[in-house]
Amino acid sequence: MSTLIPPAPPDKVPGNAPPAAMDAPAPQKLASEISAKGLLATAVVGLVIWFIPTPSGLEPNAWHLFAIFVATIVGIIIKAAPMGALSVAAIALSATTQVLSPGNPDKSMSLALSGFANSTIWLIVSAFFVSRAVISSGLGTRMALQFVRIFGRSTLGLAYGLGLTDLALSPFIPSNTARAGGIVYPITKSICLKSGSHPDGPSTYRNIGSYLALTGYNMNLAVSVVFFTGAAPNAIAAKFAANEGVEVSWTGWFLAAAVPALVAVALVPLVVYVMDKPRLTKTPEAPKAATAELKELGPMCRSEWITLGVFLLMIVLWIFGGDFISSTAVAFLGLAILLLTGTLTWKAMKSERAAWDTLVWFAALVMMGTQLGELGFVGWFGDNVGSWVKGLGFGTLGTFVLLTLLYAVAHYMFASGTAHAAAMFAVFFGVGLSLGLPGVPLAVFLGAIPTIFGCLTHYGNGPAPIYFGTGYVELGLWWRVGLVLGLMYALIWVAIGIPWWMALGLW
Repeated sequence: MSTLIPPAPPDKVPGNAPPAAMDAPAPQKLASEISAKGLLATAVVGLVIWFIPTPSGLEPNAWHLFAIFVATIVGIIIKAAPMGALSVAAIALSATTQVLSPGNPDKSMSLALSGFANSTIWLIVSAFFVSRAVISSGLGTRMALQFVRIFGRSTLGLAYGLGLTDLALSPFIPSNTARAGGIVYPITKSICLKSGSHPDGPSTYRNIGSYLALTGYNMNLAVSVVFFTGAAPNAIAAKFAANEGVEVSWTGWFLAAAVPALVAVALVPLVVYVMDKPRLTKTPEAPKAATAELKELGPMCRSEWITLGVFLLMIVLWIFGGDFISSTAVAFLGLAILLLTGTLTWKAMKSERAAWDTLVWFAALVMMGTQLGELGFVGWFGDNVGSWVKGLGFGTLGTFVLLTLLYAVAHYMFASGTAHAAAMFAVFFGVGLSLGLPGVPLAVFLGAIPTIFGCLTHYGNGPAPIYFGTGYVELGLWWRVGLVLGLMYALIWVAIGIPWWMALGLW
């Protein structure tokens, strides 16, 4: 049988191994996750800021929380330790130093843990659990093969087919890295190899491999901002915006983002095609292989039908149920159905490490961001920077362009959209509001930038190592394509986004 998907490796875990032995990491691996030099640098940054005299207009505890926050972000950027470990440390420091509520240790502890009660966090975490059913039931793979069967007669069609797979899965799999690595990339690589495009070949890597690797990565980023649950930075943006009184619901995000985001999705394969045209433009074998694989899979099984039904139910309620049910409740309802029907097992849910990891770091970052606002730091910073920007006299449109471009260019410093949003969103959003910029468009575009501008570098977002690591794409080409796509995103979101927001009454 000609298959597009490599067979899964056999389970190597001994059947009589106790659960603790199976889950416990090797000591050497654990040690390699911690960088002593990185932790030292992180501590130095935090201590330096901590002991700088508190600026006028701020309370000392607000400044000290800022020191903990900056140190945490620096630690994440330089990978001093896993993000979850740094987040736990930040929660511990916030509570023990009582920066959240000086003189009240119990309230400080409660506030330090307040992020875990945030509904937005649980919306994303629940979506992670639901995504496990998408992958384990085989529905995600079936969807991908169907798109390849329909669109795969040309290399350009393959790019769109694989991108549409990513788009269709994005509302339910909030990790764009999981979508890429678990579903889309394995099929992409198999297509490349079956087409004779090998990364180590002297010229065959340009047959279709280079093009599909570039489009696969950049389509992954582009589709991630169409839906609220497409990527974690979207939810971070919505939460921080809510702290400033700007509400962005699941439906509200889709309405504001859909037009500019979908225009970008439509253009990405074409732009990459111009800059890196594949030598092999026709792929008649891909649909045949996909059809054969679908035949081998057979008809949809019970778990696939249930998962599909849950998908449709969640979409309908997210779009039309805002008046009587929250977005997070919808995610929990879908999760409950999957669990009670046995489509998703409790054991599988417990083993979804990405979800639990997200819960910890998201709760810590949201807690610190929220408390920085409550303690007056965000407002103080926004007023000071806003006064400077206002003095430039750019007007509303010019100021919007300036802030968003500065925010986008800053992504060259980040290897994570999450870190970018956590570090800078609240500050730039506060500055924009202080200058009178419209809240929802500003929140949505600033929320989208940390993801879509991952295009700039080969380390800019989670799926980057997956696609760049294939060896199909030369580094210089990757950066050139990323720069052009970045300029395209900026143009689309300003030239098309603003008129769209005006039509919606948001601008």
